[in-house]
Amino acid sequence: MSNRLKNESSPYLLQHAENPVDWYPWCDEALNRAKEENKPIFLSVGYSACHWCHVMEHESFENAAIAQFLNDNFISIKVDREERPDLDQIYMHAVMALQQGQGGWPLSAFLTPDQHVFFGGTYWPPHDSRGMPGFDRVLRSVLDAFQNRREQVDEQSAKVTEYLNQKNVPESKQEAEFDQSLIKAVGESLENLFDFTHGGFGRAPKFPHSMDLQVLMRLFHQESNSEQTPNSPHDSRWMKMVHLNLEKMALGGIYDHLGGGFARYSVDEKWLVPHFEKMLYDNGLLTDSYLDAFIITKSELFRQRVIETFDYQLEYMTDESGGFHSTEDADSEGVEGKFYVWTPEEICQTLGTERGALFCEVYDITDGGNFEGRNIPNLSLPLESLAKERDEGEAWLQQMAQARKELLAERDQRVRPGKDDKILVSWNALMIHSMAKGSLILRDNRYLHAAIRAADFIHSQMVQPDDRGLFHTCRHGEAKIDAYLDDYSYLINALITLYESSGESRFFAKALEWTERVISEFHDEEHGGFFFSSRSSENLIANTKEYQDSSVPSGNSMMVMALARLHAFTGNDHYRELAHDTAGCAYELILRSPSAAGQMVCGIDRLVAPHGEIVVACGDADRAKVLQIIASSYYPNQIVVPDISNCPAGLSTALVAGKQSIDEQPTVYVCQNYSCQSPLVGWSDIQSYFESNSDA
Repeated sequence: MSNRLKNESSPYLLQHAENPVDWYPWCDEALNRAKEENKPIFLSVGYSACHWCHVMEHESFENAAIAQFLNDNFISIKVDREERPDLDQIYMHAVMALQQGQGGWPLSAFLTPDQHVFFGGTYWPPHDSRGMPGFDRVLRSVLDAFQNRREQVDEQSAKVTEYLNQKNVPESKQEAEFDQSLIKAVGESLENLFDFTHGGFGRAPKFPHSMDLQVLMRLFHQESNSEQTPNSPHDSRWMKMVHLNLEKMALGGIYDHLGGGFARYSVDEKWLVPHFEKMLYDNGLLTDSYLDAFIITKSELFRQRVIETFDYQLEYMTDESGGFHSTEDADSEGVEGKFYVWTPEEICQTLGTERGALFCEVYDITDGGNFEGRNIPNLSLPLESLAKERDEGEAWLQQMAQARKELLAERDQRVRPGKDDKILVSWNALMIHSMAKGSLILRDNRYLHAAIRAADFIHSQMVQPDDRGLFHTCRHGEAKIDAYLDDYSYLINALITLYESSGESRFFAKALEWTERVISEFHDEEHGGFFFSSRSSENLIANTKEYQDSSVPSGNSMMVMALARLHAFTGNDHYRELAHDTAGCAYELILRSPSAAGQMVCGIDRLVAPHGEIVVACGDADRAKVLQIIASSYYPNQIVVPDISNCPAGLSTALVAGKQSIDEQPTVYVCQNYSCQSPLVGWSDIQSYFESNSDA
């Protein structure tokens, strides 16, 4: 018999619609019933690609006895963390406060009828096992505490809520100007955490640290452009770390060598065995890092990984309406990784004995297997390096490419992992930014068209009526839930990049529009920074302010970046003041935990480092080529006005005044703080300048 989740649009909630648990979505009906019946709330938060969420569902939420106990004594609410990140943030922080910093998904929180947390954890087995208390015992203990020690429950839950709201007040605000010594200190902290054997930060499990890699590349740029640097840029420790990290990931099993795209994380230190789920946000962030690293290193491996990941996104994870889907599960047919792994026999059945044996040798496919008796394809070296070792040429590389193509076609006949096809503004924006930027670097307009199409989908299908802002999520044409700070801040940055990549002024206009909404709806006038939810959103027990990155950049750090970029375009000092004030709120966090806020450090670099302005004056037919040449150099703090003939409203007059095409040739003005060098006139000048100013 179906429960109330059958009417929801979230794939994660729909997965639980046939549970015997009497689930509610988060709604007034459930919250009011808890108050009326004076029952504790059991809040379960997860997401569709979460392996242990599936395990707990099968073990406990499909267990008739456990379900009956929940139905008799609790109001049970199921939440998709991707749909309601506000609830996830609040209750994850609360549970971690109660559990000495331990948290994860599924998140299991027990709330008083007025929504305050008094106990919580993550996954529990159904009964006592492996040294863990059973979920059945946890439920009995929680109910006993709620019924028989209510005063203690209320006292503890009040303290937790007070703690959540105190987190919004910064420890202290840094009034002095930031400088680049802070950024270097963060780099040195990252160096101390770095694995110089396998790449990555810390020990297993290893997660991509895209924001930290961006910090290191900015440091590399800063160092290689300093007159005091005695070594060549290629000797920089910062770029060596980036190159090793990205290369090991690109070769390891965390990367899907047949279909493209990166998995969420690696369970081992060598990046071999992934947790097989694929997330849109990881692939948006990682392609951005690989693009910058490709510009610097000219690594063909990095270039190829971006192309393959973009193509995976377009082939398998793009809605027919243009938006990008969210995730693919780790599991298929109830088994983690089953879709992705191979035996030598399966390889040879598809490729034939001789070609199959070669593929197995190159991609580490053995009889014994490297994952539970089967094999995750991975490489020991880039294919170009292996070809040189074998004294092989382009024909051999083409043979490998053809083998991958045939194996992918065979794999596509398998039962595919479940897909969460909802469209989130924030995660879409990360991929929009990367594809727009990548279209110039890779010189492939397909990616710009895809980025524009996704942005147009957001603005046609996910804008609320009556000027009430954006929706956060959309699935099958149903858009809902007020957008959060992450949605706006990520989208503003993506729209600026779209403007720089396409020359379409409408994207810049939208970036300004959404920025003004964020300032009016999210900014904390008293303490600084930006709240996660807007003033007009649902009133919860807390409204968090995030400065620390998680698997995605914090919304405040992305607002610092957006405001700093917009200040450079507009000359509006209010934007810079807001950016500096918001960064100041994170100052103590950066000093205390330098690796916790990589995106904020990038935003601070944008504020304090010398920044350039590039203005393009040319005909429409030449614009794409000029922008591609400009994009071939790594300069993280420049802005580009791509079309002097179509300047959007709000652009600084100092930025564009007096600039025009000279002698009817493509002309580029390279400026710093609105002071310009002699214009670059004609293809030869433009090409020579940007080639000579490349970090490579």
